[in-house]
Amino acid sequence: MASFARIGEEPAAAAAPFAWQEQDWAERLEKAIERGANHLLSLQVEPGYWQGELEADSTLESDYIYYLHVLGKADPERIAKLANYVRQRQMPDGGWSIYPGGPSELNATCKAYFALKLAGDSPYTPNLVRAREMVHRLGGLEHSNSYVRFYLALVGAISWDLVPSIPPELMLIPSWFIFNIYEMSSWTRGIVVPMAILSSLRPNWRLPERARVDELFNDPEHKTAALDWSDQLFSWKNVFLAVDRGLKLYEKWPWKPFRQWALREAKSWMLNHIERSEGLAAIYPAIMNSIFALMALGHGPDDPLTLREIKELSRFEIEEENTIRMQPCVSPVWDTCIAMVALEEAGLAPDHPALVKAAEWLLSKQVLGPGDWQVKNKDAEPGGWAFEFRNDFYPDVDDTAFVLMALQRVKFPEPARMEAAMRRGIQWLLSMQNRDGGWGAFDRDNDREFLCNIPFADHNAMIDPSTADVTARVIECLGRYGWPAEHPVIQRAVKFLLKDQCQDGSWFGRWGVNYIYGTSGVLRAVRWLRSVQKVDGSFGESLLSYEVPSTKGQGPSTASQTAWGLIGLLASGGTEDPGVSKAIAYLVHRQEADGSWTEPEFTGTGFPGVFYLKYHLYRNSFPVYALARYSNQSRKVEDYAAVKFQPSEFRQRSGI
Repeated sequence: MASFARIGEEPAAAAAPFAWQEQDWAERLEKAIERGANHLLSLQVEPGYWQGELEADSTLESDYIYYLHVLGKADPERIAKLANYVRQRQMPDGGWSIYPGGPSELNATCKAYFALKLAGDSPYTPNLVRAREMVHRLGGLEHSNSYVRFYLALVGAISWDLVPSIPPELMLIPSWFIFNIYEMSSWTRGIVVPMAILSSLRPNWRLPERARVDELFNDPEHKTAALDWSDQLFSWKNVFLAVDRGLKLYEKWPWKPFRQWALREAKSWMLNHIERSEGLAAIYPAIMNSIFALMALGHGPDDPLTLREIKELSRFEIEEENTIRMQPCVSPVWDTCIAMVALEEAGLAPDHPALVKAAEWLLSKQVLGPGDWQVKNKDAEPGGWAFEFRNDFYPDVDDTAFVLMALQRVKFPEPARMEAAMRRGIQWLLSMQNRDGGWGAFDRDNDREFLCNIPFADHNAMIDPSTADVTARVIECLGRYGWPAEHPVIQRAVKFLLKDQCQDGSWFGRWGVNYIYGTSGVLRAVRWLRSVQKVDGSFGESLLSYEVPSTKGQGPSTASQTAWGLIGLLASGGTEDPGVSKAIAYLVHRQEADGSWTEPEFTGTGFPGVFYLKYHLYRNSFPVYALARYSNQSRKVEDYAAVKFQPSEFRQRSGI
């Protein structure tokens, strides 16, 4: 891959032990930007895209051990490698956490215990004895979430009475009704529809007797603790628990007049959504559930339809000498647009072959077919981008806005083609604005909060409402394309952001950790950002802040979060802000000799409080962008834009 256009200097020495000197960071800044840009360029693959590993917690490997046993493909060598990875993640106290540095977590520990028993570990080995003790200290299996209990019930390890009902009749509820599958978030639909099939058919997949987990209950006489009534008599939780009890009685009735119709609709929905995607919803749990559902419907593991999904899931494997680890999905579109914006900010020529090739690849990934978003956005034409290689039913707002910013600064050899793609993308973004003025990720007006009380909604992501980070991204994108601050679309968005701001000036970060991410994206509240900047100039925030807001802005320093903080300071206080030089110095002096940064922490978010992510390219792309943003801003370099549009050229939503 061609190197960064401006680079010609000798590489600097390895990063010095941290003791930054304010007088020397300016001398090292340009070289740091160049080394970082060169490192990013070296990671681009031949088709033109970037793809970093997307790392998650050990629950994926635990589930995969379970999945291979159900599939009947539990090859001892693969199981051993997965089990090795799970064992390596066990904490000294016996449990498993859902992010590095986090406390032991009940669901992750239950899954790991069950998986290691399946892998052949005796419950009397020290590692499982300690794990079992930790499960009891955390409340026992009876307090695990509904998904843990669902998978255990599916193989006869516990009773179905302990699992929330997910009847396939959900598929028959019309989309205009207050509750239907399109009021759930897109990722929940992909996970739950195949679960509804399984909940109805309840296949008899018995695993070895050693896999039973009765010993994980704290109180064997009260295994339904997770389905206990709320102390508040009149609450949505109790309403849905009452419905769940009614559905459990319904499951025992011999006559279910709509069941076969509902199953046909669920299967049809699932098969339809498998098309034009790399597995159902292109995410691990949905694909795994679809494989189980197909098997329950009579499609064996070697059936071409099932085999296709099996192959898609296997692509998430990363195998090394003694371990196999799993990714929850892949992120090539997201990684590519962020890397492009960083390189463009760093001064890569607009017609540089790396940018042109990346733009060509992104143009080929624009989603021009129908998707679930059209259920609540009927009049809009497609034009967004998805997160993965192919996931046509689920383009998302955040990716689309970032892709549009990346494409805008490329001098593409086919300008008419590029402009047409941009127009479609911007028009789609505008159509996705919610009635509250903000933007969610995958759907419009997906914000019925009462649905979060459904018993199977304990993954803490049942809906997809407007969020500050996505809304800020869209505003930034529209601003780059020429939308003035006084435009009604922007004004409605700003109104949402002001309403969504926390009292201390920060914003919650839905898709990145956490208040630093949210606040740096909105580009306000400089006082709050300054208040959480560390003495050494860095920023760091632990995932604990999702559970304990009083810890917001606190945690180990990271390169990506320092870059986010720096971006926010530059936007709010400008280059003269006293915290800017300290943040720059931290990043410059922490850079490795090859132009990269080291970052063991997770700074990405899947489901707050439940599932977190580590984007392996964040630590490289965002620091390059932040350092180059300072360099350009201090030198008053104007942003290059190949295209700008007049807002009047686009249709605007009315009535929001």
